Amino acid sequence: MSRKRLHFSILLMCSLALDISACASETDVTALDVRSATFSQFRIGSAETRFGPLEFVGGLELRASNDDFGGFSAFRYLDVGRSFVGVTDTGFWYAGTMQRDGDGRPVSVADFRLAPIRSGEGDAVRGKRNGDAEGLDVSDGIATISFERNHRIAEYALDLDKFASTPVTLPLPMPRHELRTNRGIETVARSPAASPLEGARIAVSEMSLNAAGDMFGAVLEGPRKGVFYVARRDDFDISDGDFLPNGDLVLLERKFRVISGVSIRLRRIAADDIRAGATLQGTTMLEADLRSQIDNMEGLDIWQAEDGSTHLSMISDDNRSIVQRNLYLEFRLAE
Repeated sequence: MSRKRLHFSILLMCSLALDISACASETDVTALDVRSATFSQFRIGSAETRFGPLEFVGGLELRASNDDFGGFSAFRYLDVGRSFVGVTDTGFWYAGTMQRDGDGRPVSVADFRLAPIRSGEGDAVRGKRNGDAEGLDVSDGIATISFERNHRIAEYALDLDKFASTPVTLPLPMPRHELRTNRGIETVARSPAASPLEGARIAVSEMSLNAAGDMFGAVLEGPRKGVFYVARRDDFDISDGDFLPNGDLVLLERKFRVISGVSIRLRRIAADDIRAGATLQGTTMLEADLRSQIDNMEGLDIWQAEDGSTHLSMISDDNRSIVQRNLYLEFRLAE
């Protein structure tokens, strides 16, 4: 073999090796060692545990030595407060197991892994425009994810082993031209079967506003299918939502101001109010600012523990910033 042909063969082999390596890095599930710091006070410097109808159970600050760790935008438990799955706004699935002490308080996260969300062609979604996953519902083995920027809602078969499933894209429930680039569909949640929505999913935008200045939302299926609106109050935007067992919808909202920093709010909306054409109001369950252990809270899940109590869990998006934190907060509904 001539020196020229040998040189070409070596380059070709290296190119193939790089392609294989790149492919493997896209398809491999990455296991991470997550470090957890617990805290038992929600209001900083206060031993108070009761906040309106909610009782603080405990919280975690989560860290890991991986550039893709963070950006958590949605979170769902798959059982009674242990196995969980979520999505990030950078195009990843994440999953793990919540470890609890003898009193049921969260203490650490185990078996944590990351994997890229797939496109219709089976490739990892690339770039912020295509990978900005925001809302997540998991029901009957199907994960429904909403994406903003490239606005869409898609169903994935839940694959907690290889995370290799590809999407089935659903029709957008609201006019595409009404969805703002970085203020699109932030919430996807499924109502209880024994509720006025009869198990239908809903979607709510972060800050895509109608002419009256209210947020667009929609019921995706069932007898109440159609567009509704959520009244925007006090400059809060919607970051997630989920249903209580009785069918009431709880929306997680947040507000950021340069002087005061970030604030969050939980708003409860009566089940029977949710219907096409309605403008939803609701009542405040919880409001907190930086005097409490909060950050950019993005994900909300409502679930029932083994003792039948209803819990609300929130997770934050650190925006890959050294001044923000990945926090997990858990409350018990004390009604």
